[in-house]
Amino acid sequence: MAPQRRPQYTQENIDQQLQQIHLLDPSSSSENLEQLGPIIKQIHANRQQEAYLRNLQALIATKDSEIEQICTDNYQEFISSASTLFTVKSYTTNLREKITTLDASVSQVGRSLVEKKRTLLQSKKTAANLDEAIDTLQACLKVLDVVNRIGELIKEGKYWSALRSLEDIQSLPSNSLSQTPFYQHLLSSLPSLRIQIQNAVTASMKQWLLEIRNVSGLVGKLALEAMDLRTRKWRSRREKDPMLRLSRVGSAVEMVTQERSDTNVLDSEKLKVDFKPLYQCIHIYTTLDSIDDLRRSYQADRKAQSDLILPDPLPLASLVSLTQEVCGFFIIESHVLETTGNFRSEREVEELWEALVSRLSSAINASLANETDPDSFLRVKECLIGFVTTLESYSYATQSLHSLILTLFEKYAGLLEGQFSRRFDGIILQDDHLPMQVTTLSERDSVLAVVWLGSSEQEVLAKSALPLSLPWSQGFYLCCEDIRNFIQKFYHFVDGVSQHHGNIDELLNKSLDKLLSNHISESICKRLSSTSTLTQVAQIVSNLEHFEVACSELERSLTSLRSTQRGGAIRLSSSSSFANTVTHALNRVTGLITSKLDDFFDLAEYDWTPQSRDNTPSMYLYELINWLTTVVDSLVIQEVYKDEAYRGAVGYIAESLMNFMIGPNVPAMNENAISNILVDTDFLEGEFNRIGRGHLNSVFVELRSMMSIVLNDAVQDFLVPQVRQTTYSVVRPKRLQTLLEKLSRHGSSRRDAPSRERGEKRRKEADAVGRVFPGENR
Repeated sequence: MAPQRRPQYTQENIDQQLQQIHLLDPSSSSENLEQLGPIIKQIHANRQQEAYLRNLQALIATKDSEIEQICTDNYQEFISSASTLFTVKSYTTNLREKITTLDASVSQVGRSLVEKKRTLLQSKKTAANLDEAIDTLQACLKVLDVVNRIGELIKEGKYWSALRSLEDIQSLPSNSLSQTPFYQHLLSSLPSLRIQIQNAVTASMKQWLLEIRNVSGLVGKLALEAMDLRTRKWRSRREKDPMLRLSRVGSAVEMVTQERSDTNVLDSEKLKVDFKPLYQCIHIYTTLDSIDDLRRSYQADRKAQSDLILPDPLPLASLVSLTQEVCGFFIIESHVLETTGNFRSEREVEELWEALVSRLSSAINASLANETDPDSFLRVKECLIGFVTTLESYSYATQSLHSLILTLFEKYAGLLEGQFSRRFDGIILQDDHLPMQVTTLSERDSVLAVVWLGSSEQEVLAKSALPLSLPWSQGFYLCCEDIRNFIQKFYHFVDGVSQHHGNIDELLNKSLDKLLSNHISESICKRLSSTSTLTQVAQIVSNLEHFEVACSELERSLTSLRSTQRGGAIRLSSSSSFANTVTHALNRVTGLITSKLDDFFDLAEYDWTPQSRDNTPSMYLYELINWLTTVVDSLVIQEVYKDEAYRGAVGYIAESLMNFMIGPNVPAMNENAISNILVDTDFLEGEFNRIGRGHLNSVFVELRSMMSIVLNDAVQDFLVPQVRQTTYSVVRPKRLQTLLEKLSRHGSSRRDAPSRERGEKRRKEADAVGRVFPGENR
């Protein structure tokens, strides 16, 4: 930039300025020197002092010339004026002295006034400073009041208002306070106030967490009670409507058809859970951009609380209260998940749920590890099923709990089976095997309501006159009663369980089969071996008959019950076990009869070498037939079983007569003895025909045929294959050979020639029969 040129003044400018100078204004009583200031300043600024002084001297000279001219023109007047002036001068001198004195006095007064004015100005400045300080202090007081109010808001729990107040402080407009160290210090302290608010709201939430932990049990109790009421209502409705029997609580059908108002257990007359501390904490942390920290802290706190719910070991007596607390815990978690947006994730809640369910399952299994009372398992199941149903309504996954219930059910079924197996063993052992008696209508109806019978027998017994002797013993009734109790307890456990009905019914099928087969049928079979009274054995047979019927009726009943659970038909293999035991019992009847028949045969006094043949049967046979018919006909068993008893007895009689002829006890005999056995055989066949059992005489065919071969001297015919096959097919050669040998020994022991010849003939016939059939199984 070019330097500024200093302004140049001409002579005219200087003269003009000098003309403007009036050292003494005629109209003014005081000197006026103020006009000199700007002129002199301008001269000095332009550095024209020399030029100005020259012009000033010229002006003075000009003015002096003018004065001299004036004086020359007015000399007389000047003289007089000068005299006057001298006078005036003296006066002026006096006046000047007075003025000087006065000026000194005024100056002294002025200095005092100046000091006062200076003091006044200083006071005004101080007052202004004080006003400014007061304003600043008032602004500080306002800010401090806000800060103090923040502390009060924190104490009152109004954390959001406290945080807003902090924001108001931070957003104050710029003023004199903004530049003060106090304000800067205040701004630097705002983060600590935020931390204080954060800590306060965190403490509030921690206290809330403690409070909800204390009320979780009540929340769960109210929820379980509400679910229990809902379950009872649905069960009552389901019993009235068969179409609803397949639907359980929580199913779509129940949700649609059941008229109910959902009870909010968190906001009811009995309990109100305030979630404001949590919501407020979430809001504050969100505002402070620290929500992730809160989320992690909350998850850790809730996990710690869930870990403290279950004690180790778990006392079963406190399982109800513990499940109530767990239920309340996760109902609260469900509410928090639904009402806090993205604060909680489903995965976080699931982690807590899965971990606690795993610990609960392990604790229950450990507590029940040495438990032998099935009712304990039932109580645990009752506790768990309401717990599971309740939390299912809050959309928690309960598959693992259902698996736990099924695991407990398997153990329960085993213990229940063991309990009832001992009861069945005791019932069979203590049964008197006498017909059960009922004397009143109520007794008869109650008994008939317990036992399983065919419809026809049920109707007959229901119409029979009282008192009534029932066709079964007390043991059958007690077994039926316990079977019903077993089934009731079995299905009572799975009531409310929605999964694996097939497995449950299959387990029931196996358990029932085991109880019926191993502890009723086999126990009866063992009892048979120690029972020696035919009437008691007959009663056992009757009981077994009814057990077979009961199995069939039980299959139909269980199949009907199972069909409500979407299952198939049930088949009990124990029916075959009872059938085998019936066979064993009938064999026992036969065995007892044959043991008595042995006594009759021991009384038989046969002469095996008589000189003549008798035309009448042996006397012991009369008693034998009379006893046999009396005993067998008096047995209270089915006709087919009586026929089996007769068949066994008749077979034993035939076998005993056969043993007389071929057994080792009789070394030798003659044809007359065989003829007498034939007479006895004819008598027996006649008696069996008389009592209507002629079909049993087939057991005597071999005995009669073998005796006819000997008595008719038809051994040679027997040796002919065609004749043997058509006429003597039932005769076993070995037996015939043995009989011929006994006849031979008798003949050879005689001294008369005909007898010895007959004996030799029988020996040859025996040898011929033995040679023809050397390897035949006889």
